[in-house]
Order: sequence, then C-alpha cells, then structure tokens
Amino acid sequence: MIRWTRRAPQWVVALVAVYVVVLVFVGAASHVADLVRSGLHPYAWAPEWLNLYWSSLAAFDSLAALLLVSGRRAGMDLTCVITATDLMANWYAVYGIQHSGFFAQPGLQRLTAFTLLVLATGPFVRSRLSHSHSIV
Repeated sequence: MIRWTRRAPQWVVALVAVYVVVLVFVGAASHVADLVRSGLHPYAWAPEWLNLYWSSLAAFDSLAALLLVSGRRAGMDLTCVITATDLMANWYAVYGIQHSGFFAQPGLQRLTAFTLLVLATGPFVRSRLSHSHSIV
C-alpha cells in the first residue's frame, strides 16, 4: 500500500485513481499503440509538430500517472498541463484541420469532460498531495 493514501481523504484517493486509469489505460495506451503501429507520425492528415506532441504523450501520460500514484504534487501539475494542452491540440485538429465539430467527435467530447474534471478538481487534489513522497 502506498503510504500517502492512508493519510489522504478517500475522495482524493478516488480522484487520483480516476486520473491514473484514464492517463494510463486511455491516454498512454492509445499513444503507445499509435507509436507501435505508425511510428512518430501516426496521423498523416496532421502536421508534424502535432504528431510529435501526441506521440510524446505516451511518455508524459505515464510519467504523470507515476507521479500521481507516488502522491506528488508534480503529478497533478503535469496532469493539468497534459489535459489542457491535449484538449487545445484536439480542438485545433477537429476545427482547424478536419473542419468538423464537437458533436461529431465523441473522442473530443470525452477529452473535454475529462479535462474539465481534472482542471476543476486538480487544485483541491493537489493541496492534499506533497512536494515529494516515496513510492512505497
């Protein structure tokens, strides 16, 4: 058992668990699958910088999850940065490149909901975490 979870309120532990599950099993897993399948440029329709950003999330999503599991504030900070920038990148891709819309893109809808959850609850969760904790 990770020590910080014994001291933290249950709602903080539950939110961290939700963040970690989404970061690892949705975010990192899909970006790793894209890397394995197509390399650093999985989306031919997207500019190189956007492909590289999304590919980098395979590492950053995993790092944020590890830091969160460790009870570190840096994990919450990184999760907020990742979700906000990923949402901006996806909105740009949907509207600016694909000329589509929010209601036609279920993935964008889910990412928007998750980002709103993270940004709305993140400061409260962060205040219950520490600058540094051991992983055990």
